[in-house]
Amino acid sequence: MKCILILKECNLIDLNKIMKKIFDAKLRCKIHRKEILKLSQKVQALHIGGSFSSVEIVDCIYNMFLKKRDKFILSKGHAGIIQYVLLFYLKIITKEELNSYCQKDGYLGVHPDFGKRGINASTGSLGHGLGIASGMALAKKASTYYVLLSDGELHEGSVWESALIIGALNLTNIVLIIDNNDLQSSTRSSDTHPNLYPISNKFKEFGWETSECNGHSTNEISKKIKSRKKKKPFVLVAKTIKGYPVSFMKNVPLWHYRSPNKKEFIQAIKEINNL
Repeated sequence: MKCILILKECNLIDLNKIMKKIFDAKLRCKIHRKEILKLSQKVQALHIGGSFSSVEIVDCIYNMFLKKRDKFILSKGHAGIIQYVLLFYLKIITKEELNSYCQKDGYLGVHPDFGKRGINASTGSLGHGLGIASGMALAKKASTYYVLLSDGELHEGSVWESALIIGALNLTNIVLIIDNNDLQSSTRSSDTHPNLYPISNKFKEFGWETSECNGHSTNEISKKIKSRKKKKPFVLVAKTIKGYPVSFMKNVPLWHYRSPNKKEFIQAIKEINNL
C-alpha cells in the first residue's frame, strides 16, 4: 500500500510539472501575440496572420527542444516577427532592437538575416530553409536542426529536392515542422495545389518518418517530437489556423500582410486576454 501511495504521489508530481509547463506555454504564447500586436502599431503592415499561426510551434521549439548545439531555421521567413519576439523573450536581442523592427536604420527587417544574433539563415524567399538545414545537418550530425516551413512553401521545387536528398542520406538529426494553415497570400493551397495533400504521404514516400498534430497545442507538438523514433528524418504536419486566435483574423487572407487599426488592435488584445 505504501509503495502504491508513493507511486501515486510521484505521478501527481509529474502531472503537476506537465500542467505547469502547459500553463506557462499558454501564458507565453499570449505574451508573444500581444508583443506582435504592439509592434504592428509601429509599421504599416506585417505578416500577422502567418505569424500568429506559428506562435505555439516556435515557442515550443525554443523553450522545450533547442539545446546549445542545436539550430532553428525559420524557412517561412515572412513570419520573422515571431522569431524576433522569441529572441527578445529569451534575452538574445534587446527591447530596443526588437522595437527597431522595420524602422529606418533598424536592427531587424521583415525577413531574418544571417549574422543577426540568434538568426542561423537568411530566409524569406521561400524554399531555401530546408536545403540550408540539410547541409548543416550533414556537416554536424551531433546537432539537431529544427526547420519551420509553411504549406504554401511546399509549392517550391527546391523543398522537394531537399526532402529527397535528406531522405536518401537519412539525416535523422532534422526535425521539420510544417505550419499547415492551408492559406497562401490570397488563396488556399488545397485549391491551387490539391495534389499536395495529404502532405504526410508525400514525405513518407521520400523516406521520412511522419506525424500530424494540432499546431496550436504545445502539448501535442511536444509529444509528437519527443516520440519520434530517430531512425529517419522527421516531419510534423501541424494543423493551424491563419490569424489564430483572433476572430476577425482567422482564415481571412487579408491578414497575410496588414497591420490592425486602433479599434482592431484593442479587440485583438481583448480576445487574446480572454483565452
